[in-house]
Amino acid sequence: MYRRKMFFLITFMAFSVALQAQESEFFSKYRHLPSQQLLDSADYYFLNNSNDTALIYYTLFVNTAPVKSVEQEKKMVEALNKTAVIYYYMSDYRTSYDFLIKALFLCEKADHISYMSKIYANFGNIYYRFHKFDIAKEYYSKALDFPQDTTALVLLLNNLGAVELEVNSYDSAAYFLFKALSFSKRHDDFLLSSVINNMASLYRGKQVYDSAFYYYRLSLSMAQDYDQLEEKVENLSNLGELFFEVNERDSALFYIELSNVLARKHGFLRVLAENYLTLSKIEEAKGDATAAFEYYKKYATLSDSVFNSEKFGDIHQLQRLYEVSKTNRQIEQLIVEQQIKERTIYYQKIAQYATLSALLLVSVVTLFIFLQKRKLNIAYKALFEKNIKIIDLQKKSPEKQQEKKIILTDDMQGGLMDKILTIMEDTPVICDTSFSINKLATMVQSNHTYVSQVINNVLKKNFRSFLNTYRIEEAQRLFSDPDAAKYTIEAVALQVGFRSRSSFRDAFKEITGVSPHFYLKEVRKQG
Repeated sequence: MYRRKMFFLITFMAFSVALQAQESEFFSKYRHLPSQQLLDSADYYFLNNSNDTALIYYTLFVNTAPVKSVEQEKKMVEALNKTAVIYYYMSDYRTSYDFLIKALFLCEKADHISYMSKIYANFGNIYYRFHKFDIAKEYYSKALDFPQDTTALVLLLNNLGAVELEVNSYDSAAYFLFKALSFSKRHDDFLLSSVINNMASLYRGKQVYDSAFYYYRLSLSMAQDYDQLEEKVENLSNLGELFFEVNERDSALFYIELSNVLARKHGFLRVLAENYLTLSKIEEAKGDATAAFEYYKKYATLSDSVFNSEKFGDIHQLQRLYEVSKTNRQIEQLIVEQQIKERTIYYQKIAQYATLSALLLVSVVTLFIFLQKRKLNIAYKALFEKNIKIIDLQKKSPEKQQEKKIILTDDMQGGLMDKILTIMEDTPVICDTSFSINKLATMVQSNHTYVSQVINNVLKKNFRSFLNTYRIEEAQRLFSDPDAAKYTIEAVALQVGFRSRSSFRDAFKEITGVSPHFYLKEVRKQG
C-alpha cells in the first residue's frame, strides 16, 4: 500500500513539475500579450477541452491583468471560476476550492450578483464529490436564489437530481431531472447529455434496466456529438457497472476498459478510481481473489490520494478563513458606518442650533407682522360680512337658474354600453397611448359626457380604471407568452399603452395585487 501511495505521489509530482516547466515557458513567451488576448486564448482552449493549455493562459491572465474597472472585475471573476473548474476536472479539489473562494471574494466586493450562482454551484460540485450531499444540496439551492440563464438553471436542476439519487430519494430526483430535461429539450442545451445520464441512473436505481441501458447509450452518443470528454468517460464507466449488475461480465469489462483508457489519458482520476472498484468486483465474482485484491488496492490508493481526509480538512479550513475574513470586513464596515453616524449627529446638532436661532428671529418678525395685520383683520371682517349678505340676496333672486343633469334611459345606456365593450375588445386600438375617452366617444358616435355616465352607472368605475383593466389583461397575456423572455417590463408597458413604467406598475399592482416584476418572475418559474 505504501509503495502504491508513493507511486501516485511521484506521478503527481512529475506532472506538476512538467506543468510548471510548461507554464514557465509560456510565461516568458506570452506574458507580454494583452490581457484580453490571454483571456480569449484561455477560453478557446477551455471550450476545446485543452485544459492544460487553458490553465496556463488563465494563470497568466489572473497574475497580470489589471482590475481597475467593473468590466475588468467581471472578467477576473470569470477567469478565477474557470480556473477552479479546470482543477476540479483534474481532481485537485483543494486548489479548485481556493480559486472559488477568490472568485467569491471579488464577486462580493464588486457586488456581481449575477455570477454568484455559478460559483455556488461549483462549491456544491466539490462537496458532492466528497459525498457531503447535504452540504452540496445546500449550495445548489443557494445558487437557485440568484438570477441565471437557462443553461445555469438546467445545470442546477440536474445537480439537485443527482444529489437526490445518491440518497435514494427517487421521487425527488425524478422531479428535478424531468424539469431539467424539459428545459434542455426546449433550448437544445449541450447539458442534455448529463441530464440523460442521470435519468439512466434513476432507472438503474429503480432496477428498470432496459430504460437504464437506453438512456446511458443515448447520453454517450450526445457526449460524443458535443465532444464532452468527462461525460463520455463517465457514461462508459456507468455502462460497465450496469452490465456487471445484470451479470454480463464480458460487456462490463469492455466498457470499463474503454473508460479507463480515456480516464488515464485525460487525468480523470475520480472515474479511474471508481473503475478499479468495479474491476475488483468483477474479478471477485469470477473467483479470482488475487486479481480482485490488486484492483481494490489500486482503487483504495487512488481514492485516498484524491479524496483523503486531509484535503477535505484543508477545504474546511479555507471555508473557515473565508467566513472569518467576511466577518472582519463586516465589522470594519460597521465601524465606518458608526463613524459616519457620529459625524452626522454632530452636524445635526449644529443645524439644530442654527435652526433655533432662525426660528427665534422669525418669531419676533412674525409677532410684529401679526400685530399689524390684527388691525387690518377688523376692517376685513366687516367687509366680509357685507359680502355674505350680498351673496344671500343673489341666491334668493328668481333669476337664478338650476343646471339640469342629463339622464340616459336604460335602453340608451344598454345600447351605448354594447358599443363601448365592442371597441374595448379591439386590443391595438385601446393599447394606443393616444387612446382617450374622447376618442372612444367619437368611435361609438356619442359624446364625452354620455360615455363617462354609462361607464360610471353600469360598471361603477371611472374611464381610467375601466381602460386599465383591459390593458393589464393584455400585459398578462404577453408575460405568459412562451417567448416572454424577449420582453422587458418597459417594453410591455409601452406596448399596452402606458407612457411610463411607474404608471404601469401602479395600475398592474392595483388590478392584480402583485408587481409586474413579481408576476413575470413567477410566470418564468412555471415555464
